[in-house]
Amino acid sequence: VKYTAGWGAITGVVAYNSNYEEWAGKVRLDVKATDQIDLFIMGGYGGEDLDKGINHTYYKQWDGNWAVWGGGTYKFNEKTSFNVQASYDQGKTFGLAANIAHQLVPGFTVTAEVDYLNEGNFGKPDYTGSWTNANKKNSVGGLIRFQR
Repeated sequence: VKYTAGWGAITGVVAYNSNYEEWAGKVRLDVKATDQIDLFIMGGYGGEDLDKGINHTYYKQWDGNWAVWGGGTYKFNEKTSFNVQASYDQGKTFGLAANIAHQLVPGFTVTAEVDYLNEGNFGKPDYTGSWTNANKKNSVGGLIRFQR
C-alpha cells in the first residue's frame, strides 16, 4: 500500500511466510525536505521463534523482532548524488552505507559505495533457543557498480 504526495510518500507492506508460519511488515515515510534533499525513515516488525530455529526469513532479514532504517539523498546536480543509510535492529546490529552515484551519460550510472557493519554484542542464535556469547564483530566493505 502506498500514498504519494508532493511532500513525499507513506508505504506499507506485510508478508506471510507459510513455510514458517511467520509474518513480517514494514512502514516507510519518505519526505522531500528541499529540492536537493530527500529523507526517509522505515520501521520493520516480524515474527521470530528461536525454538523452531526461525530468526530470519525471506521477508524478515534482520535480527530480533524489530528494525529501523533511516537515510537520505543529497543531489549535487542532475547527474550526481550522495546517499547515506543507517540501520539498527533488536539484535544490536548496526549498519551504515554511503555512496556517490554519478550519471556519466543518459542511461549509464556509476556508483561507488562504502559499507560498515557491527553485529552487536548478543551473538547469534544457535537455533536451540539459546544465544551464543560471540564477541562484537565489525566489518567494512565497498563496491563499484556500473549500471546501464
